[in-house]
Amino acid sequence: MMKSRTIAIALLAAMAATPALAQECGGDFDAWRAAVATEARAAGVGDTGLAALERASVDRKVLERDRAQGVFTQSFIEFSNRMISDYRLKQGAANLKKYADVFTRAEQEFGVQGPVIAAFWALETDFGAVQGDFDTVNALLTLAHDCRRPELFRPQVVPLLTLIDRGILPAGVKGAWAGEVGQTQLLPSDYLARGVDGDGDGFVDLRNSAPDVIMTTGNKILSRGWKRGEPWIEEVRVPDAMPWEQTGRTNKLPLSQWAEWGVIRRDGSPLTDNGLKAGLVLPMGHKGPAFLTYDNYDVYLEWNQSITYTLTAANLAARLAGAPAYDKRNPEPGLDGNQMKELQHRLQAKGYDVGGIDGILGTNTREAVRQEQMRLGLPVDGWPTPALLAALK
Repeated sequence: MMKSRTIAIALLAAMAATPALAQECGGDFDAWRAAVATEARAAGVGDTGLAALERASVDRKVLERDRAQGVFTQSFIEFSNRMISDYRLKQGAANLKKYADVFTRAEQEFGVQGPVIAAFWALETDFGAVQGDFDTVNALLTLAHDCRRPELFRPQVVPLLTLIDRGILPAGVKGAWAGEVGQTQLLPSDYLARGVDGDGDGFVDLRNSAPDVIMTTGNKILSRGWKRGEPWIEEVRVPDAMPWEQTGRTNKLPLSQWAEWGVIRRDGSPLTDNGLKAGLVLPMGHKGPAFLTYDNYDVYLEWNQSITYTLTAANLAARLAGAPAYDKRNPEPGLDGNQMKELQHRLQAKGYDVGGIDGILGTNTREAVRQEQMRLGLPVDGWPTPALLAALK
């Protein structure tokens, strides 16, 4: 039973203070798992949790998924069109109404607006309908043992075993391939530290209790730096010409400056300075959709580092809050997967760190594109086109 978030946070602090006995990855899995067991026992995990660890094995399908995240090769328009479905909009509105009192409590306690929570709930599991069918212990141990991203998954092992040892999760719990569980797909450390008993039954059940899911998700979002009552995203229109090099999520400027350069609201009305700063994000270049992103949007990147995913989640939240569908405008054609890999090869040859040749337009590749656009005298919007690729040849 998890009756107090204070206890859970204290437990995580104690685990952090415990000497790391098996932080290394790779090597013989059985030997590595035995060292993990020693660490877990020292952190207070009992026989039930250790028994779950003992039966763990490498899941090759998990490794295949980890290396083949092709969904993020899609453009923002392609991805968001698929993910912001009529079903999710209707179910989201219905759940916002059904659990209105819980969403109100979440906003009062954590400052996170209901549509923001509901959007993550929709995208992660369709409101609990599809929570994943991977054995969570196997998935997490597989990724922690693998040497591609052990720093992300290794710290989740003892929290997962603790949840199982306490009876919060069953030993055979199923979830996503990356080790997340519950209706908003939380990693075990967040389940322990951020879990909130929303329905008052003395137990935090993120697989079956909607109130627990709503309150816990609000608590997690707050923990990543959410600013109470502030906006997260706003669709805008941009002029045909402006200082494009000033665009980008991290270059936050007052709305008065964007207005001076000709940026206006989606409905054509002028921007009004609200005292906040925002970056101008152009996910498909200066001829495509345009959004002002505030500090709260940066919190989305703590949930998922993909710009495509986070812009989709932020837009779904805006839709659930009453905004219209965004204007796709008329973006220049982009690159297909093979062309993107060719671009990454050429950028890498010029000395840029593109984060790997994976055909995905990630943060590093976008920044390299911006630098080359600036060098070539092109609009600096981070959107690679066939013309840019040809110029680099």
